[in-house]
Amino acid sequence: MDVASSEVFEAVVPLACRSCQARHGVVCGALSNDQLKELNRHSLRRKVDAGCEIIAQGSESSFYSNIMRGVVKLCKVMPDGRQQIVGLQFAPDFVGRPFVRESALSAEAATDAEICVFPRNLLDRMISETPELQRSLHDQALRELDAAREWMLTLGRRTAEEKVASLLHLIATHAEPQTATCTAFDLPLSRAEIADFLGLTIETVSRQMTKFRKQGVILIENSRHIIVPDMDELERITA
Repeated sequence: MDVASSEVFEAVVPLACRSCQARHGVVCGALSNDQLKELNRHSLRRKVDAGCEIIAQGSESSFYSNIMRGVVKLCKVMPDGRQQIVGLQFAPDFVGRPFVRESALSAEAATDAEICVFPRNLLDRMISETPELQRSLHDQALRELDAAREWMLTLGRRTAEEKVASLLHLIATHAEPQTATCTAFDLPLSRAEIADFLGLTIETVSRQMTKFRKQGVILIENSRHIIVPDMDELERITA
């Protein structure tokens, strides 16, 4: 896109969308300017406190959302009440499953978050009318499938050290702010939640975090704030 075309594009994009990460994401990035304006007219920005549920498992949701800030955890609750964290989503990820009203998972804010909420029936219509949006959602589904297979490898074959490093690397690659030399972020999960996610004990998670700190792989401030001086070294440990 040349400079003139870019300026015209900026002029017709809704003001609320211009600085939004999700504007170039899976949904909004595949919409025409007119569709983006229509979606914006019916959307609502919502702040969600950490621990609050966005979508309940088994519920029939009437909306979709884009994550604008924060981390969302996806959970599956078993019939006996046990719960498993099965995934994390970050800005500008899309939350929801098109054309399937009943949610198979729950989505809960792992940190204070901000989401952009829009009507399910409106986006479903746009999906039906827009091949580019269909392809974008299809590509996202394939990426999520690849990520799920990679996580199966992590849970099934990687050591405790590699599992904890893999989770830290996952969070770090989505963290803000980042510099050329280091990455800093707040852990969105407690030690107990990390243990649940990785199939480890809390004690094992704590030992691995302490080991990484002593080795200089990470710096820990205030128990939750993590600094990664060398992302390449952290990635190496993930195997």
